[in-house]
Amino acid sequence: MTRGTTNPNRLRRVDNWIAATCADLLRDTRDPLVVDLGYGASPVTVVELRARLAAAVRPDVRVVGLEIDPVRVAAAAPAADPPGLAFGRGGFELAGLRPVLVRAFNVLRQYAEPEVEPAWRAMTGALRPGGVLVEGTCDELGRLASWLLVDASGPRSLTLAARLRTLDSPATLAERLPKALIHHNVPGTGVHALIRALEEGWRDAAPYATFGPRQRWRRTVDAVRAAGWPVLDRPARWRLGEVTVPWSAVAPPADGPSEARR
Repeated sequence: MTRGTTNPNRLRRVDNWIAATCADLLRDTRDPLVVDLGYGASPVTVVELRARLAAAVRPDVRVVGLEIDPVRVAAAAPAADPPGLAFGRGGFELAGLRPVLVRAFNVLRQYAEPEVEPAWRAMTGALRPGGVLVEGTCDELGRLASWLLVDASGPRSLTLAARLRTLDSPATLAERLPKALIHHNVPGTGVHALIRALEEGWRDAAPYATFGPRQRWRRTVDAVRAAGWPVLDRPARWRLGEVTVPWSAVAPPADGPSEARR
């Protein structure tokens, strides 16, 4: 069971990314079922996810919030008023549901790294064909976040996101890397090199701070891409404080992290 702490709008960044990036997936399915796994002590982020997807993608989207604690499930029941919103008890097996998309945020962070891939396999194995898992973590207010897009074949991409008005340095994003990467943020690894490239780009783009943090971040990502990083998204996403790269660019070494790295 997770600690359960959450705040309204904590997951706004990833919700909006899902609405933009996974819109075709949700529109093309006959039953747009989404699962929010491990929503915590308050159902507020489940309610927000359903509202955002209904407004931006399709109004008939169904969202089911799953928790393993029956007390939390019972407490969330009064929030299940709008059509298409429900709560139930379940874990990585997704309570027997067959969603097209799963959001699992701030869940795997408390697990040991060797438990991450089995959890991914359990969740993606319960998806409908072509479905995806969005797994990641964020700080308490949602100002710093990162997430992976995972399908039945494994991770596909990493997205880093920040509230640019409060970002002092991209290096702070390292504190909120997904569990699969956080112990690998050491010299010689892809994720360490990416964060270092963002930090250097942010420093070199300091003169653009005069025009606002969005312009500074855009110049930062431009510099990272010019340095050879395979950035997947476009300037419209950069303006929101995001950058997405393929998993292959940051995948950890096959031998895994050592205890010294931990």
